[in-house]
Amino acid sequence: MAGFFGLFDYTKEGPGIRKDAPKKKAFFVFFETFFRNFFKFVTINLVYVLLSIPVITHGMASAGITNVARNTARDKHSFGLSDFFETIRKNFKQSLIVGIINAVVTFLLIFTVRFYNDSYLQTKNIISFIGLGVSLSLITCFAIMNFYIYTLMITFNFKIKELNKNSFKFVFVNLWKNLLCGIILIAVYALYVGIAFLFNDLRVIVIELIIASVTLPAFRFLMIQFFTFGSIKKYIIDPYYKEHPDADIEKRRDLGLEVPEDKNEEEFFWE
Repeated sequence: MAGFFGLFDYTKEGPGIRKDAPKKKAFFVFFETFFRNFFKFVTINLVYVLLSIPVITHGMASAGITNVARNTARDKHSFGLSDFFETIRKNFKQSLIVGIINAVVTFLLIFTVRFYNDSYLQTKNIISFIGLGVSLSLITCFAIMNFYIYTLMITFNFKIKELNKNSFKFVFVNLWKNLLCGIILIAVYALYVGIAFLFNDLRVIVIELIIASVTLPAFRFLMIQFFTFGSIKKYIIDPYYKEHPDADIEKRRDLGLEVPEDKNEEEFFWE
């Protein structure tokens, strides 16, 4: 992959973000971006859901939709399904392994939470209570790690150990934004579940599942980009470019990052 650590390995051009464009509140930018790309997301969401049904391929689907969400969030043109499958192709092995690891760890953490919860309800033992608290903390931490792991995977040339290590660091580096993002997502999912329980009608549940399938995946991954990319830029991308200010000029433009404006055009190209 090209660039530092494989950063910004794209072959397609994008518009970037105009330097003189007026800044809007992130809340409004998010919804403008989501609804502006709504119909493009519908197809990608459906493919994501279908590809995620076999648990073994969930990681690949997450890598694909993360790329589309990241490019969209950065106001970089995305070719939708073409970019989705191209990302899977480029990150096939890593995304497959990460997806399997995530499934196994998630299963073990859920089992642990249930075990300590049942144990505490039956015995009211302080050890069970502590175990439940630790288990809930671990599953929360792991869930937040997944806000970062796929973005780091498709953006940098990190090994799986480095992906997990850096994702773990970002849990605490960007803690309050991570928690806010998680709370918003939980509230959205709870709204869907609440409506299903409120009506308790199979037809309503089916309609809700269809709506959720064509809206929620992109909504989730796009929101995660809005909450997390700033920290990735601050702690990984910016330090590198501070030491290498002339590196990867065109690729920085593709991602809507600031570039030196006094460079000659021939410096924007490389092998």
